[in-house]
Amino acid sequence: MTIYEQVEALIAYGLKTKLIQPEDALYTANRVFEYLNIEGVAMNIEGVSLHVKSAALSADDNASQETPDHLETADAILDGILDWALETGRIESKAADYADIFDAGLMNCLMGRPSEVINRFEQLKAADPVAATDYFYKMGVHSNYIRMGRIQNNIIWQAETAYGAMDITVNLSKPEKDPKAIAAALSAPKTEGEVYPICLLCCENEGYRGRLDHPARQNLRLVPVLLNGESWRLQYSPYAYYNEHCIVLSEDHVPMKLTEATLKRLVDFVDQFPHYFVGSNADLPIVGGSILTHDHFQGGRYEFAMTRAVCEKDYVINGFEDLKVSRVNWPMSVLRISGTSKARVVEAAMQVYRTWQGYSDPAAEILSHTSDVPHNTITPIARRRGKHFELDVVLRNNRTSETYPDGIFHPHAELHHIKKENIGLIEVMGLAVLPGRLATELDTLAERLAAGKGWSEDMANLNNHREWYETMLTAHGDGMPKAAAWEVIQKEVGLKFMQVLEHAGVFKQDEAGLAAFDKFVERLL
Repeated sequence: MTIYEQVEALIAYGLKTKLIQPEDALYTANRVFEYLNIEGVAMNIEGVSLHVKSAALSADDNASQETPDHLETADAILDGILDWALETGRIESKAADYADIFDAGLMNCLMGRPSEVINRFEQLKAADPVAATDYFYKMGVHSNYIRMGRIQNNIIWQAETAYGAMDITVNLSKPEKDPKAIAAALSAPKTEGEVYPICLLCCENEGYRGRLDHPARQNLRLVPVLLNGESWRLQYSPYAYYNEHCIVLSEDHVPMKLTEATLKRLVDFVDQFPHYFVGSNADLPIVGGSILTHDHFQGGRYEFAMTRAVCEKDYVINGFEDLKVSRVNWPMSVLRISGTSKARVVEAAMQVYRTWQGYSDPAAEILSHTSDVPHNTITPIARRRGKHFELDVVLRNNRTSETYPDGIFHPHAELHHIKKENIGLIEVMGLAVLPGRLATELDTLAERLAAGKGWSEDMANLNNHREWYETMLTAHGDGMPKAAAWEVIQKEVGLKFMQVLEHAGVFKQDEAGLAAFDKFVERLL
């Protein structure tokens, strides 16, 4: 296809996905011509517009949410235009570092201004918050801001554990950095003063061109949400780990800090969007998320394993007899608080949080402080169940020791071959986000397991998996089809992830641990 045929296909795509309306077609084509730095030509857009307009008139803007696998993407069209851009010297490489800046700017030509997006979102939300998020999410996919083509490369499965079916993801959606791009970013002239945008979550990213050391965000749009009387912003994650993975971020670049206002914001969010959950990472290193410098939450339209987990013991807390407070059957230490009053649920959760901040139990290796350095915090998660507001308060502690220098309540060294990174909000709820290196490593192990082969010197690069593999070989060493070997490995990875969460739990799921949990709750009574 010629570049003009590619542009025509892109405009037709924009019409089909309703990124643009028929009246926008010629204007958008001219914007694309300008962006590509080519002369405009008369194109067969009107006929396409009328065809799409006719189809659009019979479509329901508020149709039920499609699953991500069925949403249209522009990948094939963009790939052709990127080939042309490489051939004509407009980009240096099709590596993601260069291509993302180019194609995000191209897709921005098909998008409305932020005010237009906000107005449409607010209009839909006033009638139906589900319709509003459907519109906003689909726009993110269709504009290629949510890079569904890459997300579909992730390896995903469920593994049965003693706590129910957990979700496992080997993350392949974030592309590896191109070595040339890394070198170019290091040698690029540095600007004076403050880096702009300050971080990946700042509002200034909206429409930002990007650079080799900062992702392109021309096709990012944010919508305001009022939480606890404050203006926050809602966007989606470009590399979603689950369905409709959204980010709710502070308009100001302020560090993560869990306060009563945090909990009020969470319940306000699910009050406005009852079909979504929302949660906050903890605000201390090791037990916190990957970005602690900008206050934000994560939410979405997904049911995690922890959401399905049953309550194994109920407590009656003095002054909160109107609420249900329960210990959840989960490898991490969770108190679930439920009631019809937002204010009451937050009040009870704050009593738990304040008590936990100063709580020590040396027999359980829990110390609230070392000198004046705090160790205790929480990971709170909010959701709606009908008329009831629910807050899961996950108790966290980030203390280290000589035996466990990475964290006492962190995956221990014997699990690092599978998961070494922080256990943040998403993992807490039962979704393992595992490093991309495991894709090839597990595949190699599956091949050898299928063949019934023992360890050999040529596998030295996989020595961190050796003990684990030899245990599997002993149990399944007679040989099997590779698909069956994959099933074995997937099951065993799930059990490893269960152990990861058990290590991160401050009160262990044994008789002594549960007694220690009850001892803490006695402080609340």
